[in-house]
Amino acid sequence: MAVNVKPLGDRVLVKPIEASEVKKGGIIIPDTAKEKPQEGEVVALGTGKRDEDGKVIPFTVKKGDTVLIPKYGGTEIKIDDHAYLIMREEDILGIVG
Repeated sequence: MAVNVKPLGDRVLVKPIEASEVKKGGIIIPDTAKEKPQEGEVVALGTGKRDEDGKVIPFTVKKGDTVLIPKYGGTEIKIDDHAYLIMREEDILGIVG
């Protein structure tokens, strides 16, 4: 599925990865008790941040990376009934794997 959103500047489009509903021991967690996802997949990158000389600073993350994101960071948007987050690259906590 192609997403037709291109973030600007140093922003990144991230698709949150939902945690599984069944935990160890077979307990099913209802939607109301679930925590917000803290991992996501990078779907698109912006145009890049510029330094004082006007040179583009390369992104640390790349499309397809699984990243750690803050629980309440970014701006949530919906595209074709799927939730995405737009956030600055500096708000990403780390790369998984």
